[in-house]
Amino acid sequence: IERPHGDTAGCTFCNTSSEERCSTCHQRHQFDPKVARRAEQCKTCHWGKDHRDWEAYDIGLHGVVYQVNKWKPEQFDFSKKLSDADYVGPTCQYCHMRGGHHSVQRFGTVYTSMGMSMADRGAPIWNEKRDRWVSVCDDCHSPRFAREQLQALDEAVRDAGLKYRETFKVAEDLLVDGVLDPMPKDLCPDWSGQHLWSLKIGAYHDGEAYGGKTGGSGEFRMSNCTDVERLCFESVGYFQTYIYKGMAHGSWNDATYSDGSFGMDRWLVNVKQNASRARRLATLEKKVGITWQPEEFWKTGEWLDELTGPYIVKNHPGKTIFDLCPDPGWLDTHHAPAEEV
Repeated sequence: IERPHGDTAGCTFCNTSSEERCSTCHQRHQFDPKVARRAEQCKTCHWGKDHRDWEAYDIGLHGVVYQVNKWKPEQFDFSKKLSDADYVGPTCQYCHMRGGHHSVQRFGTVYTSMGMSMADRGAPIWNEKRDRWVSVCDDCHSPRFAREQLQALDEAVRDAGLKYRETFKVAEDLLVDGVLDPMPKDLCPDWSGQHLWSLKIGAYHDGEAYGGKTGGSGEFRMSNCTDVERLCFESVGYFQTYIYKGMAHGSWNDATYSDGSFGMDRWLVNVKQNASRARRLATLEKKVGITWQPEEFWKTGEWLDELTGPYIVKNHPGKTIFDLCPDPGWLDTHHAPAEEV
């Protein structure tokens, strides 16, 4: 949303041209169900820093079983319908499209219920999904085993949440104390056309201390922001994703070593070091009477001028993207009703 088209080929490929089309999984021209039943078919889109599905599956226990046996028809007979499948190990499709059901969300764990948020995992909608997940694991494992894995995931996510909240609080205190360099007002506008702090989004925005009015919403920036903000974003958007996806796919090393749990540790330390230097520098500047003015390169530049926010300010002064797109479905972050999911 924020960046020019040349930066976002990968985003566009998956989220517009490929999403929800039969040929995405069944392959255009070939359209062979045997192809759509193979785990690699999901790999085109479901991999990468902020949705590490393929990597977590591939190096997890189930993925290894699949990789060493996938060419043996007696172990993986892809000529059978998913409803009749009897694989030696699960594929992406076996679990997430169980029985051939095309609503992948039905057997999805969804971020807010188990992975990235401290949601009430006992709430009815999440309980229902967790029971459904356990019912898939029951095909090969005992219900007790599956629930133990869920508990392990919960504990890993809880620990990750503790790290992120500490990381966030260090960054937030810098902003509130006015020593974040640059402050939101010193940057080019975010993609909404405003100067709100990128880490205070939605209902969590608390007003003028964060660059806007109470109820205003900042939008995540992954570029042209302070190193502290970027580290915060990567901590939850990348490393906590590694933890969640790794634990959910039986890839425990991925959740720990591969920039998962250990990665969050490093980013927390980096944010603290950044904050310590910023505060010491602010103290020295105050002592010698320096009033720091952020450089213009934070506000404008050839590439920055291509971003959505500057475009809106230049061509639609006084407006935000929410004024220009009053009912933009692609900005909706709410979940569909339970019956639709």
